[in-house]
This record gives sequence, C-alpha cells and structure tokens, in this order.
Amino acid sequence: MITARQSRAARALLGWTQETLADKAQVSLTALKRLESESGLKVYESTRDQVRRALENNGIMFLSTDQGEGLMLVRPKQQHRKEY
Repeated sequence: MITARQSRAARALLGWTQETLADKAQVSLTALKRLESESGLKVYESTRDQVRRALENNGIMFLSTDQGEGLMLVRPKQQHRKEY
C-alpha cells in the first residue's frame, strides 16, 4: 500500500506536480489530494493501486522493511553498443 509520504516523495523525485501524477495515474486530482493528505481521509484501494503503478512505470521502486517504508528512483539499464 502506498502512503501519503511515499506519493509526495515519489513526485518530488520525478519532478511531478499533483496534476501530472493524477493525469498519469488516471485518477481525479481530488482523489490524489486525498491520498496525499495526512488527515486520514478514506481513499479507494483502486486509487492507491493506480497511483502506485503510474509511479512504478516511471522508475519509482517502493520499499518496505520492518524498519519502515521508503522508495528509490531506478533508472533503466542503458544498453551498451558495440563499437566496431
């Protein structure tokens, strides 16, 4: 499950606004604002899932350990060209 902090941090790593993420996740801006709120507003799991998938599709990897949650930005491996 994606947390409000993870969503905000992921957007910061990608340089995205809330509007950009809402568009890429195909959720309403209001739904995203609810997800990113710290006030405990209810959010559909489908909304959380769509946001998580949009972020993962753009290089965000979510981490969860017994010490807490986090994330990192992974870049696609660059293919090495053979030079002749």
